[in-house]
Amino acid sequence: MAKMVVTHDVLDVDNWLKGKAERANAISAMGCSNVVDYVAQDGSKAIAVTADAQDPAAVVAAMTSPPAEVVAAMDRHGVVQPMTVYIER
Repeated sequence: MAKMVVTHDVLDVDNWLKGKAERANAISAMGCSNVVDYVAQDGSKAIAVTADAQDPAAVVAAMTSPPAEVVAAMDRHGVVQPMTVYIER
């Protein structure tokens, strides 16, 4: 299993944090576990999410073309594109 890190900005950090459970469920449905959220300590709107990915290529593919319900959740959570994905090698 590879560690995956996703970074992006959000419109409102507090609103984004309220979506933690929904976000963890969506990421887990892509075959990931140990989903953890991080907030930048500099007061910016930058965040990061880490997870253990069983199939990193499948996760990246799912994030590249997410289903409509995931896009709707990202909109509710205030996700600002682009997302940068890092995969442990």
